[in-house]
Amino acid sequence: MTLLTVWPDTGPGTVVVRTADPVEIADELKQLGVRYEQWPVIPGVTRENALEAYRAQVDRVTETEGYVMVDAMEMTPSDDPAWLESAGEARLKFLAEHTHDDDEDRFFARGAGVFYLHVESRVYAVLCEAGDLLSVPKNTTHWFDMGTRPDYVSIRFFHDDDGWVGNFTGSEIAKSFPTFDTLMAGR
Repeated sequence: MTLLTVWPDTGPGTVVVRTADPVEIADELKQLGVRYEQWPVIPGVTRENALEAYRAQVDRVTETEGYVMVDAMEMTPSDDPAWLESAGEARLKFLAEHTHDDDEDRFFARGAGVFYLHVESRVYAVLCEAGDLLSVPKNTTHWFDMGTRPDYVSIRFFHDDDGWVGNFTGSEIAKSFPTFDTLMAGR
């Protein structure tokens, strides 16, 4: 179940909006210039077959938005110490508030993650699950949490060949808000 939670940026003590209704989520995010769509969930999608499984949707987004590079990434939980270390390092990197010089479009083919958008004086946490496409406009301050045991396949869209490049703000605001694990547990 996709979930949108909105708080004042001064802390999560006051929930301004909390909804799992896809229409309400799309309407709320549209006011920020954020596109939210739901695509059909195709069982058995992996990094290797995600682009082909969602070819029609990927081609539509690529054509309408002018993307030049599209890839898929996968995180599958493991008890291997090397994987745990790698996943922990990746999580910390994305948990730091940042912006991009490009739009950040992500489609979740499997699993879940939370995008936190810090716009004006509010934080919008969008818990995305399989079937969700979220488009974060360039220069929007945000962070991403994939949880302590990341488990997802996502399709990423880029306007240039550099891929993911973050401009970190240095803010520690992300430490003040509920994590992916907390939001998943409290749904």
